[in-house]
Amino acid sequence: MILKGDFPDFKGSHLSGSRIERRLAAILAADVAGFSRLMGLDEVGTARTLREHRVVSDALVAKHGGRIVKTTGDGVLIEFPSVVDAVECAVAVQAVMAERNDAVPHELRMYYRIGINLGDILIEGNDILGDGVNVAARLEGIAEPGGICISSSAYEQVLGKVAVEFADLGEQLLKNINRPVRAYAAKLRDGIGSAIPAASNPVVDARKPLPLPDKPSVAVLPFQNMSGDPEQEYFADGVAEDVLTMLSKIPELLVIARNSSFAFKGQTKDVREIGRTLGVRYVLEGSVRKAGNRVRLVAQLIDCADGTHMWADRFEGNLNDVFELQDQIAQDIVAALEVRLTFGDQATVWRKRAGSALVYEHFLKGRKLYRNFAKHTHAGQEFNLNEP
Repeated sequence: MILKGDFPDFKGSHLSGSRIERRLAAILAADVAGFSRLMGLDEVGTARTLREHRVVSDALVAKHGGRIVKTTGDGVLIEFPSVVDAVECAVAVQAVMAERNDAVPHELRMYYRIGINLGDILIEGNDILGDGVNVAARLEGIAEPGGICISSSAYEQVLGKVAVEFADLGEQLLKNINRPVRAYAAKLRDGIGSAIPAASNPVVDARKPLPLPDKPSVAVLPFQNMSGDPEQEYFADGVAEDVLTMLSKIPELLVIARNSSFAFKGQTKDVREIGRTLGVRYVLEGSVRKAGNRVRLVAQLIDCADGTHMWADRFEGNLNDVFELQDQIAQDIVAALEVRLTFGDQATVWRKRAGSALVYEHFLKGRKLYRNFAKHTHAGQEFNLNEP
């Protein structure tokens, strides 16, 4: 079971050193939906609640024969010898979480998303790696808050063996997985795939949106690559990440963490649904077109309450001007939200950045490789820092 995370993607057939050990295992991945929003509302209380929940969930894992491989923030990775044990443990965890949330105010309720896969894994000490782990982590990312999503390989093993029905979600294109994966959602208490009662579901019930923070809250979605060259994807992602980083420096704004907002990369969801899922009032989306040394950025700020545009603009310039273009987007957003900055905040947030456009491009390429670390993306890589 994995709770949370953007775990690195590991592929390939060789690890450094001696012979590789492999085995077939049931992997469960899970995280806490909207964890960044919860931390923004009550940092200390959220950390304490997560620890208390884990005492209960860890006991259920042990009861069903699971082994906790690692935890990362609000996430955990768990290995089971049996898919049936993994699914039954996940159902038990979601049922207990639903009960524990009953007496908690809607805005403070904590919901797990769980993904389960049966696949081949690589063993490295106490850690497990490989495609089997990656698929479980990506299935967790598409699971509903309070829900369970499993792969077809896991579904075939539990069919008729667990007291749970599943809804066929069809083939899913998962991040960094080079093939479609057929997925199934467990039908839990609401009959759809979530352990959250439908009448009181603060995340997916459009009639009852989550209470919003007192200060303006923003999620920066991945910018679309409009260059016509898939290799430029790193540049579009990098520009969006840098805008997100700039906005997060403003104390008067609550900015959702990258791992949460970038989970919607490649998805076509209504921004109002995204706002409800992440617990934010505003969503920033945009596109990047890079041709030679010219850059065009288009950005728009949308109010998730009604889907209206608060602000939109287009910015053009040379690659050397990319920092100024990012700064202008951030400044216009602050103005659109009528956020007032102190003199000290202005000096910190808007201080002039300088640097080589070539160095910036190489930095973005390196960051892309780091976030998508895998043997096949690094083996034999050579970079010429003098190339244009």
